[in-house]
Amino acid sequence: MEQGTIERDIHVNASPEVVFEVVSQPEHMREWWPDDARFESVAGAPGELVWRDADTGETKTVAFAVVEVDPPKRFSFRWCFTEADRSGQALLVTFDLIPNGTGTQIRMTETGFREMGWEIAVLEEQYRDHENGWDHYMPRLGAYVARLVAIA
Repeated sequence: MEQGTIERDIHVNASPEVVFEVVSQPEHMREWWPDDARFESVAGAPGELVWRDADTGETKTVAFAVVEVDPPKRFSFRWCFTEADRSGQALLVTFDLIPNGTGTQIRMTETGFREMGWEIAVLEEQYRDHENGWDHYMPRLGAYVARLVAIA
């Protein structure tokens, strides 16, 4: 297994402008991915993503930093930093939005796993967890965009 890059593609029947808002604005992001997202959609801005365990009520907060904001084409961020102060290595997630017929092809790419310095067992576990996570959350992203477009 390579454990270098995770890519997921979905097509949605919405304009790149609508999709860009959904992947780059915390009020939309929290509807399909984390339970809470706190950041400004500005390159270099720090932030956090928060997940709540439905059974225990415990929360997990992950540091987040916006890397690139290029509406309506690309939004990228770093997360899962090796250091609490957002120094050191981090994973890079990029959403590329490609106009496609009446909608948008969303290509999510996550890179940087091998650069994290994890032992092989941790690398394999983290990679698998992230693969499973994107397999769960990308369809939720598509469903949320569909709901938004239906309301509009």
